[in-house]
Amino acid sequence: MSPILIAVIALALIYAFMNGMNDSSSIVATMISSRAMAPRAALAMTAVAEFMGPFIFGIAVAKTIGRGIVNSDVITTHVILAAILSAVLWNLFTSYLGVPSSSSHALIGGLIGAVGMGAGLQAIHAAGLEKILIPLFIAPVIGFIIGYIVLEIVVRLSWDASPIINETFKRYQLLTVIVLGLSHSSNDAPKTMGIITLALLTEKYLNTFIVPTWVILLSALAMAAGTAVGGQRLIRTVGGKFYKIQPIDAFSTQLASALVVLTASLTGGPVSATQVISSAVMGVGAAARPNKVRWKIAQEIGTAWILTIPSTALVAALIFKLLTRSLQ
Repeated sequence: MSPILIAVIALALIYAFMNGMNDSSSIVATMISSRAMAPRAALAMTAVAEFMGPFIFGIAVAKTIGRGIVNSDVITTHVILAAILSAVLWNLFTSYLGVPSSSSHALIGGLIGAVGMGAGLQAIHAAGLEKILIPLFIAPVIGFIIGYIVLEIVVRLSWDASPIINETFKRYQLLTVIVLGLSHSSNDAPKTMGIITLALLTEKYLNTFIVPTWVILLSALAMAAGTAVGGQRLIRTVGGKFYKIQPIDAFSTQLASALVVLTASLTGGPVSATQVISSAVMGVGAAARPNKVRWKIAQEIGTAWILTIPSTALVAALIFKLLTRSLQ
């Protein structure tokens, strides 16, 4: 393999590791905040689910990312390198700040900026980009709505229950967090697979877009490793800054998030698990009592989401320009 291809694969796996660390922190945040499980145990259990996700629910999102956005015949490996490096830098920046950010938005923004600078906007498939952006932007809204509805249903079903039902909701979270971990990995690990496979295709190591088994394995391992590490600052943000989360809130959030992310994974629609989970947390809180949610925190996170794509697109364009100059 050429050095540039090795660099792309290495950065893609770093991206997957950080994706697992950032997003999976959101997955376990409500479980930890509701005291259903200790942090290390919750992260370890979720890491196993993250590894198994692509093998159980498939990798449909890989084709959406690798084939749906750009024309592989007109881009270079340097374009892909600039895109993935931009996404990694953005994840590092938001993780340092402790702000839940979308790794998916960062990757899409990086691709748009790098491809636009390196091959021109005509190399971007408008229809494919639309197919990707629509789920990314409507998923948080759906997460909020489903979270609101799920809590309403759960409250009605447990209306006459004694306070001991909180222990039941804690036990149920063991199941919901596993399903959420499986669905998250089947949506996010394939994004790394799509990037690596696109690079292999660009370098002529592949003739058609087929994800090699070793790419699936390495991407799943990187996600699982990132999950096992976890991001404590992000856990505190999602799990405590919106409002004080009770077991019923955590269970409802995980169930609502799993429904949204799993549906997207099975249909090949890339979504941001961080956005979906954060929105579901807010939907559950609003269903309980609208003034329960600290909406200022939600506004800060929303601002980070909005800025992600244009910021990473700009950074990727600059990185590609620097790479081009260094090679001249």
